[in-house]
Amino acid sequence: MSRRSLLVRLGCAAALMILLALAAGGVGLTLIFDRQMERRAVAELALYLKALAAQVRLEGDGTMGLEAAPSDPRFEQPYGGLYWQIDGPRRQQLRSRSLWDEALPTIDTPPGRPLRARWIDGPEHSRLLSIERTIVLDDTATDARVHLLVALDRADLQAERRSFLSLLVPSLVGLGLLLIIAMAGFIHLALRPFRDLQAHLQAVRSGHGRELPRGVPDEVQPVVDELNRLLAFHDASLERARTQAGDLAHGLKTPLAVMAAAARRARDGGQAALADEIDEQVGAMRRQVDRTLARARAGMAAALGYRSTPVGDAVNKTLRALQTLPGAQSLDWDADVAKGLCFAGDEGDLMEILGNLLDNARKWAHSQIRLVARQAGERDWTLVIEDDGPGLPEDEALRIERGRRWDESRPGTGFGLAIARDLVEAYRGVIGFSRSPDLGGLRVSITLPGQLRKE
Repeated sequence: MSRRSLLVRLGCAAALMILLALAAGGVGLTLIFDRQMERRAVAELALYLKALAAQVRLEGDGTMGLEAAPSDPRFEQPYGGLYWQIDGPRRQQLRSRSLWDEALPTIDTPPGRPLRARWIDGPEHSRLLSIERTIVLDDTATDARVHLLVALDRADLQAERRSFLSLLVPSLVGLGLLLIIAMAGFIHLALRPFRDLQAHLQAVRSGHGRELPRGVPDEVQPVVDELNRLLAFHDASLERARTQAGDLAHGLKTPLAVMAAAARRARDGGQAALADEIDEQVGAMRRQVDRTLARARAGMAAALGYRSTPVGDAVNKTLRALQTLPGAQSLDWDADVAKGLCFAGDEGDLMEILGNLLDNARKWAHSQIRLVARQAGERDWTLVIEDDGPGLPEDEALRIERGRRWDESRPGTGFGLAIARDLVEAYRGVIGFSRSPDLGGLRVSITLPGQLRKE
């Protein structure tokens, strides 16, 4: 797809926004989890700290002891990740077995101060989340102060964080895929009116409609209304152009008739040479006018493309007309037209193309003429006309001009093939001349706009 495609732009923008939203959500959820996990760890350490405070004692001789240690097995495992430490009077210190021979750094805090969590260095180059408090043992005579500290290895927190991320990341990826699929479906539905509009425009161009339907969303309706007004304006312009072409033809026929009458008077007056010269020029002018008007008409019809002509009907009409000409009954006319094939143009223009090509084949064929029309792709169709006559040399086919005849031994004006070529080109078609590989005569192949009619 092109980078200018609205579908590509909206899809990329939606995918980018979804990814950014999920990334921001993932970061936010991770921060919330870290904060909540730290709060939970502090709450757990606070319980251990309270348990230690309830169990610490000073003997009568000032020796500090602990009635019962916390029961978590991590306190008993060397470097197990959970540690406690008690600093008492006279530099006495009690530590959990997990600290082994290490001591944790402490800070002096006044008694009664709220719990404070901080990060400290621990054994084996670890980082510990610790809370500490100073308490006064009021059951002694001296109100001795004892400093309590409980710490948790950050590795335990990181393990929980990794476990959380192992669930969060796949969940976000899955959610992202679902959101992208849902957004793709939404964009597809949102752009559906434009695809329908394209289909309706193609129907108008191929002759299956005259205007666009109005049952479209409100956002697309102004575009449809403007296009319908444009189509109506072009339709009116086409009719005016056809009327003006008819008026021009009528205006030129009168002077040509006057010149023809002058030629007859000259011939009656004994000026046969002058009369022949006038008749020749009048005939040439009449043919030029007719052909120019025909091509202008075809050009206007091809530009708008509102007509749709069944090819089979046009071929049958043309064959019936040609078979009444001299010598046509002795020829074998083989016509094979695909069912439902339509020409995106005026019936008269198609019949003029067929008439010129088939009439030329009739003049030169010995016994057989073949016509084949088939669909070529989604929008075009091909027409091939062959005969078993002498054919046309390739160098002569490349130099076909209006009024230039290849062989003067047969009657004609020399306009047939050139007229057909002009009309085909007016409809943006392609015409080619070659020798028929089967019949040996002239082979004319044409590609014209059209399509199969929907049955």
